[in-house]
Amino acid sequence: MPHPSPTPWALPPDLPWPRFLRLLRQQDPPRGWLEAAAELPELKKRPLLLRWVAQHPKAPAHLRSRLLVRLPWRALAAVAADAAAHPQARQQATEKLQQQWPTLTTGERRSLALHAPRQLWSLVWKAPTVTVLAAFLQHPKLGLDTLVALIQPPLRPAQVDALAASRWREVGPVAEQVLQSLDRSLALPDSGLVLGHAAPWIKALDEATRLLAASRVLTPALRRMVHPRREGP
Repeated sequence: MPHPSPTPWALPPDLPWPRFLRLLRQQDPPRGWLEAAAELPELKKRPLLLRWVAQHPKAPAHLRSRLLVRLPWRALAAVAADAAAHPQARQQATEKLQQQWPTLTTGERRSLALHAPRQLWSLVWKAPTVTVLAAFLQHPKLGLDTLVALIQPPLRPAQVDALAASRWREVGPVAEQVLQSLDRSLALPDSGLVLGHAAPWIKALDEATRLLAASRVLTPALRRMVHPRREGP
């Protein structure tokens, strides 16, 4: 005798997993279904699947908050970056990522930096590790204006080195901002910066822009480097 087909909103094991995973993304689950799904032992063991319940637009607020606390940073980052997630879920996930950032390892920070939500960018930019900053500078949503706004004194060697090895190295406004921030940072205690850090950014500017940049530089030695007429043979 054939087994009866499962009801449309059944749960595993009564419902095949592929169908269940598709249902997790449906917008109109019946009352109580998301709560029951969150209690499945298999989902509890797989946070990257559990996040689909936490971010669901119809998930009750108490369920959302309870699940987000249990999600690791990778799942939180997925929620924060998903435009289809409930706005409160995205906000709460972002806030938890901000709280977790200081405790992440360098490798975790590097992985998160490439896809970090915008609210984390100022934290990521202050990371003291070149590899983390290099990953951030490849962020697909990082634009010129935002990057220029981030490049402010005190500038650190890791930031300068990561920028010099990035796709932004030949971009004029970035070069100008790096030189200006470098100028204001050289004399700061323990800055770790040297005049040589300016070399790639000077090369990125044409003569007219170098003249203008030199007029804004306060450090005499750096001004001589930037000014095209003071350039050595």
